[in-house]
Amino acid sequence: MLDEAEWQARAEAHTRRVDAWVGPHLRRRDAGESHPVEDFLFGYYSFRPARLRRWHPGAGVVLAGAREFGPDYLDTAEGAVLDVETLMTRRKAMVAWTVALLRATAGRTPHFGCFGMHEWAMVYRQPAEEIRHAAQPLRMSPDEVAAVVEKRGVRCSHFDAFRFFTEAARPLNALQPTRDLQAELEQPGCLHANMDLYKWSYKLSPLVPSELVADCFALARDIRAMDMRASPYDLRHLGYVPIPIETADGRAEYAAEQRGFADRARPLRERLLDVCESLPR
Repeated sequence: MLDEAEWQARAEAHTRRVDAWVGPHLRRRDAGESHPVEDFLFGYYSFRPARLRRWHPGAGVVLAGAREFGPDYLDTAEGAVLDVETLMTRRKAMVAWTVALLRATAGRTPHFGCFGMHEWAMVYRQPAEEIRHAAQPLRMSPDEVAAVVEKRGVRCSHFDAFRFFTEAARPLNALQPTRDLQAELEQPGCLHANMDLYKWSYKLSPLVPSELVADCFALARDIRAMDMRASPYDLRHLGYVPIPIETADGRAEYAAEQRGFADRARPLRERLLDVCESLPR
């Protein structure tokens, strides 16, 4: 049980934290502007800003003195509490699938040799007007981008990155990921698998504490910045110094950053698993 002062303080702290991300995004959206890094998570993922701002304590927590806290809550003599039983009637299959994926990913040896070539494969041999972030300049010519892809090769295990590859790039990938193979291929060194911890956390909301969702968002936001720094795009005008993975030094820098993100992701994955395993089956 959380007393009223404690849960209100946690709710307010969560909103302040999230507003630092949501506020600038909403201002840019209202102005018709877009940022290739800061706005990416709000477009790529389906969790609306208002839902990210909304605080939940997680399953099994009574909010002392709270009444009519939301549609997923029950009012009790002590206060409001999540209606876990009803939620699990709708979420049981999703929770089971998420547990299987997270366990499989956590149980694999991480790999750190992809060097972010997935972003290059999304540009490879693509007409200029069809490039995904066409508003942003490239660091080199399209032919030079293609030469890097062909020299380095691509080894991407993540389906939701692979599906954005150009048609010309897909046969160059060492793997051919599909949605059905997702639980067999994802590994804990993958930037996108770690960024997707945000997706699994919000899909579990409100069963998980909102602080955990925000922690996963923060990780995904930092990964996105590194992803674009290692891409063929030139975002120096936005303050992002490139990681030149076409060089040995750039690849070493990328692998070191990737290891750091894997270390940050590990406890978040464990926390998500702990929540899932505490839920009624």
